[in-house]
Amino acid sequence: MPGEIATDRRLWELTGKDALHFLQGLVSNDVRPLEKDDGILWTALLSAQGKYLADFFIVRAGGRLLIDIAEGLAEATLRRLTMYRLRADVQIVPCALTVVRGLGEAPAGALPDPRHPALGWRGYGMDGGAPSVDWDAIRVEHVIPESGIELVPDDSYILEAGFERLHGVDFRKGCYVGQEVTARMKHKTELRKGLVKVRIEGEAPVGAEITADGKPAGTLFTRSGGLALAHLRFDRAEGEMRAGEAVLRLAP
Repeated sequence: MPGEIATDRRLWELTGKDALHFLQGLVSNDVRPLEKDDGILWTALLSAQGKYLADFFIVRAGGRLLIDIAEGLAEATLRRLTMYRLRADVQIVPCALTVVRGLGEAPAGALPDPRHPALGWRGYGMDGGAPSVDWDAIRVEHVIPESGIELVPDDSYILEAGFERLHGVDFRKGCYVGQEVTARMKHKTELRKGLVKVRIEGEAPVGAEITADGKPAGTLFTRSGGLALAHLRFDRAEGEMRAGEAVLRLAP
């Protein structure tokens, strides 16, 4: 299956001798594997309070260091990265390469999506066609959050969104912005809320409040057929729930 051009992505190139060290002190994942070899990782930029601000791919491809980010998060993230840059030898410039993603056999130079095998591969600067894959169906089936939908700036926590399962956080790397809160959620508390898959019958919009026995239980997000993603309180998610005109239950 040929790849399709991801028109909703922005691509930057980072240059300068401090580029990787700069990212290492900011993001949730360990970027050191990209020091010498081509590769790709998924990571998040957090606030000092540990809340999600943005997620993106960091890519080394053909000797170039790239950031692949959702268009809707790009400008605010660039301003924040520029603020943190201070005197570091780092330049962040637009990159004109296309972002292509696809399923099936990956073409030469493409890299596997690091979040989940079901998401296929990503390529940079290669040919691609029009969108044809139902990515939402794949995301719902495998409980994979999307920038600006399930992942809400200044609101989401990455561990509740599944970043550990999806290889987006490293607990052995050194300090980064928001690391203390994230580590405390991992080691000292039990998650009481999180992103899960639910079965849904009836209609309800994205963002609808979910209730259980009349009490707030969470929020409904992406839907695909009779399944949807929801951010739920685990202690209120065991029986029948409602959102709008829809009835929901946890999916196995």
